Amino acid sequence: MVPLTSSPPLHLAVVLAKDSPGTFDAVPERIQREGNGLEIAIRKFRMAAYLWQAFTGEQMYRNRLGRRCFRFEEEWQEGTLSYLDRENGQMRNEAKIHVIRADKTLHEMRDIGLAQQHDSAKQSDGLFNIAMHAVENYFKAMPSQKQYVSVLLVDSHWDKQTGTITGHAAFGGGAGDIQLAIFGSHALQSYPSSIEEVVPAFSDCTRTDTNYVANDRNNSGSSWEAAIMGIGAHLRETGHLFSCPDGERGAMLPDYFRLNRTFVCKEPYSTRTKLPGLRLCLPKDECGWHRLACLRFRYHPCFRLPTDHPPILDGSVQVWPVGNGSAMVTAPSGLAWIELHVADEGYEAHIEYGNGNGSGSQQKEVLLTESDLRGRLPDELRDKCLKLHIYSAGQGSRAVEDFSQLVSKASMLKLANGQLAFRSSQVGPPKLGDSERQEVILDSTLQQTKLLVQIKVFHGLALEGIEFVYEDFTSQLFGKKGGIPGGSEFNLGELIRELLIWKGVLLTDSMPI
Repeated sequence: MVPLTSSPPLHLAVVLAKDSPGTFDAVPERIQREGNGLEIAIRKFRMAAYLWQAFTGEQMYRNRLGRRCFRFEEEWQEGTLSYLDRENGQMRNEAKIHVIRADKTLHEMRDIGLAQQHDSAKQSDGLFNIAMHAVENYFKAMPSQKQYVSVLLVDSHWDKQTGTITGHAAFGGGAGDIQLAIFGSHALQSYPSSIEEVVPAFSDCTRTDTNYVANDRNNSGSSWEAAIMGIGAHLRETGHLFSCPDGERGAMLPDYFRLNRTFVCKEPYSTRTKLPGLRLCLPKDECGWHRLACLRFRYHPCFRLPTDHPPILDGSVQVWPVGNGSAMVTAPSGLAWIELHVADEGYEAHIEYGNGNGSGSQQKEVLLTESDLRGRLPDELRDKCLKLHIYSAGQGSRAVEDFSQLVSKASMLKLANGQLAFRSSQVGPPKLGDSERQEVILDSTLQQTKLLVQIKVFHGLALEGIEFVYEDFTSQLFGKKGGIPGGSEFNLGELIRELLIWKGVLLTDSMPI
């Protein structure tokens, strides 16, 4: 095994209210046997995280993407993953669990979590933002130092009177330099705390006592089901942290209720399905990461192997029509895969590029033809609107809302000098009521003697307009002159090759003459 010290780690953290006692919900028998304090919570969370890692690593291997997985930040400590380590005081490198105090009280966090369950769209003061703020203050990462953090909210609590779980939220994602996943501790009592407890925990049919702990949406009627629900749902939010969207089959959907089958030979009776379970758990019966999720992981920095080629930081993807029902796709970092969607029918397929194991070069240019793409669809869907999502090996992406329109004659125009030109795909959807479609053909492309010497970008918090200024003091305006008076000026001694607009920021990719 080669430690992946060149890849960013997944940090594990426990977030507590500032006045929290650090205890989690458990039945009296559990409290008497193993306790419900912060120490056992950390051990259980660590064991659950190693199950995520083992499951994901195995799924990547089964998908022929190599022995690759995310790594944890580790520390030298007394081992907790085995009974023997705890009995003998054996020191090991194991996943570090950060203990972080939020700036809210226990009462505030539980009330906020309860309000958010009634209005899940209300996140301005929700638990995700509270955890994000606590994590940012704790790690104090420098700009551009991206952090990946999966958080356990220990203060989740089952309120029997109202029938709700307070202080709990399940979210994953983030923005800027923090990618974050959060999940509550309401099923934590059922988690294994060591590797010897995994099979017993996933075979424990003890019924859930709702006098003390939650039966989350009737999915946790027994101890083993509660363990799988908690560990699997938290894994799903961690999948969001690693850029997986909702809707991908496998662990990103309730398929994680079968997560136990990867770790046990047989499955006991399920109160959720009212079925007797499986006498023998075979690979075909297991939960899995969807192939598209595995492809996202393959190109994610946390999954890089030392043998992979050095990454190219430019992850951009460009698409433009070239006539005859075709479009050219280019990506400096190489193309990874293209998803084909027929939105009205909920159908999707994909095309992969590269061998997936990190060796060999990625294909950087692909010609797409409408006949070939539609030939990959079922017969009954070939006349439907075809949408493409194109992904690069540098984690960039580009959406083509209607491929037929992009490559149609509507994208072609004849210039005044007789040359044929092609329109690019639309930049940004028209969300504002006063939006209008604009096109600019630079005069310098039509008149070889006209020299472009300056670009002015008008902007505030967003891009307002772009003005192209020529040597003869004439100019062309794309958009409007809003935002900061005078705009930002870029003087050119070069030839513009392309303009990239990314998250409202204009980037010029120029080539010296």
